[in-house]
Amino acid sequence: MNFYSRKWIKPEDLNPNGSLFGGRLLSWIDEEAAIFAMCQLANGNHLVTKYMSEIDFVSSGKQGDIIEVGMAVAGYGNSSITLRAVVRNKITKEVIISIDKIVFVNLDANGKPVPHGMA
Repeated sequence: MNFYSRKWIKPEDLNPNGSLFGGRLLSWIDEEAAIFAMCQLANGNHLVTKYMSEIDFVSSGKQGDIIEVGMAVAGYGNSSITLRAVVRNKITKEVIISIDKIVFVNLDANGKPVPHGMA
């Protein structure tokens, strides 16, 4: 798994308990996964998130932490690409969250699934 991007946890990223808000983290993951998927597919600029499997929050991030987002291709379908994601603390390498499957589907101009040519 390669770790492509990093985020610095700032006060606006925290929940009322003072730890990283899960919704913010999922937003970062979805954006990073979409960019990663587009880079894997030659015509991947019409991808949409179709599915995320069980999300496992292993630990929490705190203000000031630097986290890194890792992505790997888990497989290709005719019109889809499936990724795995891990977010970890950059310094300690402690896993914050892992997601086994994030599925993106390639769509045509009418919003219908079309082959991406990688399967």
